[in-house]
Amino acid sequence: MSCRTRQVQEKEAIVAGNSDEVAATASPDKADVSSLKRPFRVLSLDGGGMRGIYTAAFLARLTDQFARIRGTTALDLGAGFDLITGTSTGAIVGCALAVGRPMQEVVSLYRDHGPKIFPHRITGKRSALFRAGRGSTYVRQGDKALREALTGVLGAKTMLDIFQVRNISLSIPAVLMSTHRAWVFKKTPRSGVRDDLYPLVDVCMATSAAPIYRSLAAINDPNSAGGPKQVFADGGLWANNPIMVGLVDALTIAGPDQPIEIYSLGTCPRPEGDHLDEESAHRSMLDWSLGADVAPLSISAQEFAFDNMARLLANAMSDCGRSIRRVRFPNKAVPASMMPYLALDDTRPEAMDRLVHQAHTDADLTKSACDDRNNPEGAMISRLMNDLPAMPVSGVVWPTDDDQKG
Repeated sequence: MSCRTRQVQEKEAIVAGNSDEVAATASPDKADVSSLKRPFRVLSLDGGGMRGIYTAAFLARLTDQFARIRGTTALDLGAGFDLITGTSTGAIVGCALAVGRPMQEVVSLYRDHGPKIFPHRITGKRSALFRAGRGSTYVRQGDKALREALTGVLGAKTMLDIFQVRNISLSIPAVLMSTHRAWVFKKTPRSGVRDDLYPLVDVCMATSAAPIYRSLAAINDPNSAGGPKQVFADGGLWANNPIMVGLVDALTIAGPDQPIEIYSLGTCPRPEGDHLDEESAHRSMLDWSLGADVAPLSISAQEFAFDNMARLLANAMSDCGRSIRRVRFPNKAVPASMMPYLALDDTRPEAMDRLVHQAHTDADLTKSACDDRNNPEGAMISRLMNDLPAMPVSGVVWPTDDDQKG
């Protein structure tokens, strides 16, 4: 039904005095509250390098609070979503959720392996120049360390495994270097079979292959045994905030009258903006740390742009009668005191401690919003948490090979 057709129906209903029809047509949100239809739920996770520890710690803290209220040890957060989309570090967290790994285990991944994944931190002009001479050594080391860390959490599971065993769709943005075009590793009810056999480890390597900071990802093409490897770059180059990827796929997968709920989570982004004078506008490569300082700028710009595009599109479609709700959390300003700890490659223990502490603070604020009966976003999150199944007593939904050996 077009928006124009709906508007005509509303006018006819008003003329006829049919107030119930007007309420159901013009106020889809109210209709959905009383509806028995299960919403199609999407989790969207931003990229952000080492700040992925914030995402994992936030989700661990929030789900732990609801688990204790419900009288269970832990909740299976991944099982609460029909679709998970994540970019770069967000894909690592998202795939771990899809497999059913505890978020505290992902926090440990960043703590234990972060310094090996990013063995050299770019802190300014001098470190950028030093990196220019020895960069390939560092990114090779990081590539090996990340693959080992991911294998320990994700095992050999594929995109198809997640869809068949867990009934969770995945959409993971990347860039295919042979065409310089966007690529989404995708397994949904409508996606076909192209990406079925990609291991999650390879997918995460591809979406997190950030230029300058990490190696490009050269992975096997499972559809061409023995053929040349495919080379990918970080999905954050075009969709660091993948909410639009999730929204488009949700509209493709969900039933025509099924409400859509999108839960979008950032990575404690840097406070936005640079106050520059005219002279500062004349920046050279070195002033951009040989390109390293471009990544945070791109992330901030994309986060704002994609979130607002999703908001405007969701509102427009809701006006046409399609119920789409989105919540971006946490939605409070990042404290200025966090600025020294927000670099994409900052693996210092104090930086990780501060990110985890901030994640816990923000999770507690989110729980407070959930307790506020007049907060619609809090109510949406509460319904999600109360619908989650409990984790098995073992704490692992789907054991890896290492778990089974142990």
